Order: sequence, then structure tokens, then C-alpha cells
Amino acid sequence: MADFHQNGNIAQFHDLRQRPNDELVYELETFAQSRKISLILPSLYSELEGDALPAILDELSKVSYLHRIVIGLDQADEEQFRHAREFFSRLPQDHVVLWNDSPRMKALQTRLDEQGLAPKEAGKGKNVWTCIGYLLACADTAVMAIHDCDIVTYKREMLDRLLYPVANPNFPYQLSKGFYPRIGDGKLNGRVTRLLVSPLLIALQKVLGQRDYIDYLRSFRYPLSGEFAMRTGMLPDLRIPSDWGLEIGVLSEAWRNLAPHAVAQVEISDAYDHKHQTLSPEDANAGLNRMSTDICKAIYRKLAADGTVFTHNTFRTLKATYYRVALDLLEFYAADAVMNGLKLDRHSEEASIEMFAENIVRAGQIFLENPHETPFIPNWSRVHAADPQLIEDFKQAAAEDDAEFGMSLFSS
Repeated sequence: MADFHQNGNIAQFHDLRQRPNDELVYELETFAQSRKISLILPSLYSELEGDALPAILDELSKVSYLHRIVIGLDQADEEQFRHAREFFSRLPQDHVVLWNDSPRMKALQTRLDEQGLAPKEAGKGKNVWTCIGYLLACADTAVMAIHDCDIVTYKREMLDRLLYPVANPNFPYQLSKGFYPRIGDGKLNGRVTRLLVSPLLIALQKVLGQRDYIDYLRSFRYPLSGEFAMRTGMLPDLRIPSDWGLEIGVLSEAWRNLAPHAVAQVEISDAYDHKHQTLSPEDANAGLNRMSTDICKAIYRKLAADGTVFTHNTFRTLKATYYRVALDLLEFYAADAVMNGLKLDRHSEEASIEMFAENIVRAGQIFLENPHETPFIPNWSRVHAADPQLIEDFKQAAAEDDAEFGMSLFSS
């Protein structure tokens, strides 16, 4: 993907294969002397049993400029938490494993529930929100990155490149977003981005007319990538979606809170693959079926917040327009795959498009029928205003969990 194209909306950082990565690392180490850099890893316990995460830790162990690594651990019992602490102990950096299902953490959840401020559902959004709260309680990080724990092609250069635009104090960028081609096992992957998000944004522009927000989202080459880096000054006011709309939601928050020229995307890999979700056409609450609905709702909500009026007829027209655009793009993808010697299952791809088309309308119906839905977890500024002591109690609960179940792996 070595090119130098700029779309004019957000800054694009390319890998032009001209500079040794060691030079980037040296600069990051220099920046980190005065601007501490931390990493958030939202993880399911099941990911500790796979092949990707051990390899990720091997790569992260080589990263010298990280001040702290915060691991959010979901779906773990006490024995599994003990194992997780041992599993992550190979990291040489200051690090902490937040046991999100511990009795102490659940007590804090109840405390938030009583004030109507608790996350409504478990998942990646809640995990990331919790890790952000811990970082804010530490109050010693200037730059933060997030990436997933299921990247099977992970190299530490991905993190180096992701962080550089926001870690460099001479740059104005507040948020950087990773992009890459999704290729694995000789196949063209990235179905939701290719077959839902890209054609949906084109269809929305055809149906609604020109919208700056749509132009902004279309500027991202891989809007659903799970790799972000940002300056921590924006964290207290960041509203984290509680559903599968996390990635679109964070981009939307950047659109709301930042000038477009404070946002960048950066090429972090030319060989990226991770765990694939199942399509789950028979279950609207699972897999890509649920994910596609939540993504559509996230986009509709933001457009509505900017003044767009939606009706049932809008969504019916949008479905028809999307379907035609998606089939046209599928032709492009199929030819591209042939030229590059990759496999592409046309039947499976068209079945995905048909399901996504149905979910465009389904998401619209949910949106219209639930006008009072609160899709975001309250930001940490609001939590602090309602309960100024909670963020310190949260940090203390993490410390007590760590102390009770073994020697402390992180400093205060």
C-alpha cells in the first residue's frame, strides 16, 4: 500500500519503505522521556489460550518506551485471574491486569448502577472504558494506544507506527487510527468494512446528499480497525459506545470534539489478520449479524445528532441503494482478488450483502422505535462529577485484587 495520497480531510501517514523502523523507535524513546506512553489491551480470558496473544507479548516485550500496560481481563474467574497474572508477568514493563469480574469491581459497578452511570452491557466497550478509568486515576500518561489481543500477524512495528503521529510533540494530531489490508490464508478478508461500511456510506451520500460527517468517515481506509492512539487530554470527555459500534463511535467522538486536521490515519502493516467473527445469519444477537446492526445504529445516531431526519421510507430507500452499490463494489473486489492471486467466495460475499441489507432496515427500525436509547457509557468527567471518590476507589480495588492474589506486578 505504498503511496502518498492525501484525501484532504484527515492526515494520512504512509509506509513508503524508506526509513528504518529503528529510527522511529529512537524518536519514540526520546519523546517518552517527557511524555509518558501507555498501552491498553482489552482481553477475554479465552484469548490467553490462543496462539495470537503469546506472540503479541513476545513482541511487546521488546518495546522499551512504554511506561505502563493496562490489561482489561473479561470473563475470568479467580483461578483464571491468577493464571492471567502469571501469563502477563513476562512483560518487562510496569503493568496491571484489571480483573473486571472481581467482587471488588462488581461492587463498584453496583455503586455506579445506583447513580444510573454503570455500563449497560459487558463487552469490549466496557473493557476499554474501565482501562481508561484506571489510566486517568494514575494521572501520569500523556499518550495512550489501544489494540486488540487476537492479531495473529502482530509485529511491534505496528505499535511504533500507530503511536508516532500523536507522540511526536511537533505534530498537531490528537488521534491516530491504524489502517492495513485484511488478507489471510490466501483470502481477501475484512467483510464488514468492504461489504457493509464502504457501500453504506456511499449509499447514505446518494440518499441524503453531501454530509461532512460522511466525507469524514469515508476518509478512513479501515474505519473498523481496533488500533487507536490518542493524547490523553481527550479521554475524560470521550464517550465510549457500549455495543459493537465502538470503533465508529470513537471516530464520531473525534469528529465531535476535534478539528479534522487533528485526526490522522497511519499505515501500520501490509500483512494483517486476526480472529474472524462468524456471520451468524440465524441469530440477530451474535457474530457479524449483531455487529452490522450496531454499526449501522452508530452511524444513524451521529447523523441524527447533526440534524438529519430519518423515516421508515429513508431506510427502505437506503437499503435498495446500498444493495446496488455493494454488488458493484463486489465486482471490484473480485477482480482485485483475481489479479493478486487471492480467493474470494462470491456466494458467501453476496449472502453477507443480503444480510447486511436487511440489517440496514432493522437498525433503522430499532433507531426509530427507541428514541430515548442511551447508547454511550457515561464519560469519566460525568462519573467524577457524580462521585469524585470513585476513580481513586477503582484504582485501589485493582491494587487490592493484585495484592490478594499474588505479589504486586505494578507500582502505584
